[in-house]
Amino acid sequence: MKFWLGGYTADMGGDASGFGMLLAGAADDGSAGGALAFAGEVATTDSPSWLAPHPGSSTVAPGDVVYAALEARQQVQAFRRTGEATFTPLGAPVAAGEAVCHVAVSPDGRFLIASCWGDGRVVRMSLDAAGRPSSPVIAPAATDPYGPDGAAERAGDIDLAAAARALRQAAGEEYAHLVPDHDREEPAATDLGEDAAGTVSRPSRAHEAAFLPGGLIATTDLGYDVVRFWRDGASGLRQVQQVALAQGSGPRHMVWHPSGHLYVVTEYSCELFVLAPAADGTWILVGGTPLGVGTLPGDSAAELAASRDGEFLYAGVRGSNTVATLRVRGAGEYVEPVALVDAGVDWPRHHAVVRDILLVAGQLSNEVASLTLDLRTGVPGRVRHRTDAPSPTCLLPVR
Repeated sequence: MKFWLGGYTADMGGDASGFGMLLAGAADDGSAGGALAFAGEVATTDSPSWLAPHPGSSTVAPGDVVYAALEARQQVQAFRRTGEATFTPLGAPVAAGEAVCHVAVSPDGRFLIASCWGDGRVVRMSLDAAGRPSSPVIAPAATDPYGPDGAAERAGDIDLAAAARALRQAAGEEYAHLVPDHDREEPAATDLGEDAAGTVSRPSRAHEAAFLPGGLIATTDLGYDVVRFWRDGASGLRQVQQVALAQGSGPRHMVWHPSGHLYVVTEYSCELFVLAPAADGTWILVGGTPLGVGTLPGDSAAELAASRDGEFLYAGVRGSNTVATLRVRGAGEYVEPVALVDAGVDWPRHHAVVRDILLVAGQLSNEVASLTLDLRTGVPGRVRHRTDAPSPTCLLPVR
C-alpha cells in the first residue's frame, strides 16, 4: 500500500527535501501490514507539513491533485501527479498565513480551507476545474472567550463547571469518572503573553478544519480554546457559532463520528471533548475525558483518528511518546480511556488507521512504525515494522 509522506525540510529544522512516498508491503496491497520502506521524495518543496487530496470531479481524478501546507513559506501549493511517484507544481503557491499547518478540501472540490497556527487565520481558497487554488479570503477572526473582548460572549456561553457537574450527574456512577474535572480545578491558561500596556493576552492559533455533513464546517483554535462552526457563502466563510472549551485546553484535531458527535483532542491538556448538535441545531459540549492515566506534565496531544468501525479512537501524545486508545460508549456521547501504550517512535506527530494497522510518523526519530491493532480490545501492540523516513509529519493514503 502507498502513502504520501509530508515532512519538515531545513527551513523548519527537518531532514526532508519535500514530500515522499512510503510503502507498506507491495504498492498495490489493500492493507498496510507489510514491511515498511521509504521510497524517496516525489516532489521537492519546502516543509509540506500537511497534505490533503482533491476528492475528484468531472475534470480531476481522485487524488491526482495534492495540496501541501508549506508551513515556513506561509503558502499553500497544489501539486499535480505526473506518474506513479512524481508530482509537479500546479499553478503558483497561494499566500495563506503565518505557520499554515493544515489544509482541508471541500467534498465537492470547489474550495479548500487553510488553517494557520502562527496568526490564527482561517483562509478559504477557490479551486478551478483543474484544482488550482486562488482567491484567498481570510475568514473573520476568532474571539477569545477568556479574554477582555470575550466577556459578552461568555455571558451567553456554557459554564464549564456547571456543565461538568450536570454531565457527571447525568452519566451516573458508571461513566461519571469520564467527565473532566472542570468544576473542581480551574485549568491554567497556556501560551500567555503581555502587550506593551502589561495586559495579559493569548494568541489565536487556528489548527484544523473539518467538513461535516450538511455543508457545515468546523475549525479549531488551540490558542483561544474554541471550536468554530461555519457555512460557506458567496463572500467567503460565515461563522454561525463558536463553542468554548476549557481554558488552556488547546483544541487541536477533530474526528466526526457516524453517531453525529464531534470528538476534539486538546493539545495542551491531553483531553478528549465530545460535541453534539442540540435540538435547535446549535452545538454544545456533552462529554469529555482525559486521554488516560500515564500522560506526563509537558505532554502534548497531536493527531486523533478513529478505527474502521468507529468503536475506538486513537490519540497520539508527544513527549511521553504514547498512543491513547479510547472506546466510544453509549450513543457516542461517552468516551472511555482504554490504554496508553508506547508509540514506538519519538514525537508521534501523525498517525493513520488502516484496518488492523496503526501507522505512526515519528517526527524526531525520523521514522515511521506500524503497530498491529487488537480488533477486540482496540489496543495497539508492539511495533510490527519500521523504516527510516526524513522528519515525517503527515501520512496520506494514496487512492
